[in-house]
Amino acid sequence: MQKTFIGTQLRQLRRDHAQTQAEMGRVLGVSAAYINLLERNQRSLSVPMLMALADHYNVDWRDVVMDKSANILADLRNAVQDPLFAGSQPDIQELRAAIDHAPVLVQNFLKLHQSHRTAMDNIMRFGNERMPQEFLTSSPETVIHDFFRNNFNYFDILERAAEALSAEEPCQPYEMQMMLKNRLKRRHAIDVVTTPVEQMQEALRIYDADNRVIQLSEALDYQNRTFQLAHILCFVELSDTLHTITADSLVGSERSIARCHVELANYFAAALLMPYDALHALAEQSGYDIDRMASAFAVSFEQVCQRLTTLQRETRRGVPFFFLRVDKAGNVTKRFNATSFNIAEYGGSCPVWNLHTAFRTPGVILPQFVELPDGEKFFTLARTTERPVYSMQTQDRRLAISLGCEVKHAHKLIYTSSFQKPDEDAYSKIGINCHLCQRRNCSQRAHDPLFTELTTDTSRRGETRYES
Repeated sequence: MQKTFIGTQLRQLRRDHAQTQAEMGRVLGVSAAYINLLERNQRSLSVPMLMALADHYNVDWRDVVMDKSANILADLRNAVQDPLFAGSQPDIQELRAAIDHAPVLVQNFLKLHQSHRTAMDNIMRFGNERMPQEFLTSSPETVIHDFFRNNFNYFDILERAAEALSAEEPCQPYEMQMMLKNRLKRRHAIDVVTTPVEQMQEALRIYDADNRVIQLSEALDYQNRTFQLAHILCFVELSDTLHTITADSLVGSERSIARCHVELANYFAAALLMPYDALHALAEQSGYDIDRMASAFAVSFEQVCQRLTTLQRETRRGVPFFFLRVDKAGNVTKRFNATSFNIAEYGGSCPVWNLHTAFRTPGVILPQFVELPDGEKFFTLARTTERPVYSMQTQDRRLAISLGCEVKHAHKLIYTSSFQKPDEDAYSKIGINCHLCQRRNCSQRAHDPLFTELTTDTSRRGETRYES
């Protein structure tokens, strides 16, 4: 069995109670020397000690043994790779020592870096044309992204709720929509009606709680109608659960909490339509063939891609993916991340990435091996996805999505079976975006980088007007 070390958690628990190691030892019935060994991870946690901590300090044993140090280390590595710290980056041993011996300082440093990142995002998004007050507020998108990321993009309580509902209402995937309609009517007296587009007030779904009716637009296809019903069912039956999940978070404003509840309800809907164990088994069996999974569960390609980022159950993990969706102008309209990769946090606007090329070949999956300026390598898939089309005016409303993983996991994906891995120096050299990318002599550069001075030589002309 794997040994469990809790040095950082134990030290913080002792500090929260303003105790010395000797005082904590007396409470737990052990010596101060033993507490010291535990805090320095020179002794692993025993079951009697775990029970003693739970009894005397009224803590949940799962909070004690949950080791978030790997995720914190990844966050710290990403933070110190910021161009702001160029030339003074600590090595991994120093980062681990900081996490072990100064966890509060590390958390405050990460909060400070997050604040810096949000400020830079706002500057790049708003420019000089907006009121200064807009620089003082973090966007709900950033807050929600970080909330999901801090929970490893996995919410076991919603997974279990979806499994319990499936056990109560067993049905085949293509019977799911009828099951949801029947459950809403039978248990909650809620009717579901399909409404002409012209009467939907430019909405795709409207839930009238007072009149107990859900209106679904004619513009929605089967997969999205089913998804919307599962989404509403989450709010109807699991409203308290949504509030419990966000109660102790730092989501903040009412608008951010409401947006977070919407994303959590989407999470539940995906978990109900694509049960964890069944999806994980088919993913591993099929080599993560997205079309195969979409067909098996009667869902869309995009729904499968987003659901794959949530396969983070401790006992049965899938490949850790990040997910991005962009419009034709390069704006990121959705992002989810089960990884520590900053490509999913800042990226999406590099023209070297074939995410943007996907618009030229609608519906075709485009694989690509890519490398970031810091040397991190990934395998990504890009493909277009369609928005609802219901008139002449709504044609060609495509978006592009990308699903990616660290290159060490690429061999598990069927998409690499006929796509030869490139040589070390032949990866596509992409960046996060031009404002943050430090690459020199990039033929696709569209902006001066914020943190790097490019050379200007009046005697020559480089591939772009930003370098010579």
